[in-house]
Amino acid sequence: MSVFTAKSFRNHEQVLFHQDPASGLRAIIAIHDTTLGPALGGCRYWHYDNDEAALEDALRLSRGMTYKAALANLAFGGGKAVIMAPANDDPNDSGAGGGMTRARFQAFGRFVDSLGGRYITAEDVGTSPLDLEIVHGVTPYVAGVADGGAGDGDPSPATAWGVFHGLKAAGLAALGRNELHGVHVAVQGLGHVGGYLAEHLAEAGAVLTVADLDESRLRWAKSNLGANVVAVDAIYDVPADIFAPNAMGAVLNDDTISRLSVRAVAGSANNQLAEDRHGRAMAARGILYAPDYVINAGGIINISHEGRTYDRDAAMNHCARIHGTLAEIFQRAGREGRPTNEIADQLAEERIAAHVTAEIRRLHAAVG
Repeated sequence: MSVFTAKSFRNHEQVLFHQDPASGLRAIIAIHDTTLGPALGGCRYWHYDNDEAALEDALRLSRGMTYKAALANLAFGGGKAVIMAPANDDPNDSGAGGGMTRARFQAFGRFVDSLGGRYITAEDVGTSPLDLEIVHGVTPYVAGVADGGAGDGDPSPATAWGVFHGLKAAGLAALGRNELHGVHVAVQGLGHVGGYLAEHLAEAGAVLTVADLDESRLRWAKSNLGANVVAVDAIYDVPADIFAPNAMGAVLNDDTISRLSVRAVAGSANNQLAEDRHGRAMAARGILYAPDYVINAGGIINISHEGRTYDRDAAMNHCARIHGTLAEIFQRAGREGRPTNEIADQLAEERIAAHVTAEIRRLHAAVG
């Protein structure tokens, strides 16, 4: 397996592989770009079919974090970690549990610490705030933990608030609607972020159709939010105004895009496009796509506000500005006749390049 020829390798600065035989830890940290600051990105604990799949996840997600930070105007670069869970582990219940799992997170903390702050880790799929507390016991290079001054360290409320405002921007651009009252949203996934998002949508008067693997979450959405419930695979066939994917990635692919009967896609899941070309496929069908790393930036935005002077209102207001960033992307995509994911990538790269240019000018002025 060559990193340099991997499908999602995009000039990553570092890709590090690590194992700890005593705990069974096998992990990858991918650092994509540190032009704007230290690489920040969550740690994903998941059972992968093979090493190549784990590497692909780390490469794609780290690049998305670079662009996410750039478009949120944050002083962070992009990185990501994946821990390859053993086949007999439940990746949804790592839970800071006993013995071996705890030892794995401690070993992962030592791995992060060895980089001296070049990479800062945080929560992601399969990890919890309690898991990150274990990591934080070994290294200071952890964001989104309870002592960061931002509540209990759970990024989900901030992420959902940003997605809600991004979804409103998509509704305005695709439907010409300033408000979501009466707008039909098909919500895929009612986990931490999806659940909070569904609550915001219900409060705004949206009509909800939901799908999730967890029957208890479906009962909650039906009884508390008045949501209609469909089978997991049927969510793609629901005639709605907006589709909001909030589960795992690659849900927008050759099969599902042809089944969608919506005007826009706006949700919190990472890596929603199976391949970059699927952004063009959706544009060809007249479906407006809110690029995932733009709309789901609330978590990293909230982290950027952490500290003793943490102001929740200021952090949430910052998350709400995702609406304006997406509006800019939608407008530019319309003017240039290009897919929104390509516009978002270009805009992020322009902001990084502008930072480099400004730093060069500053250095010239300092020595000149």
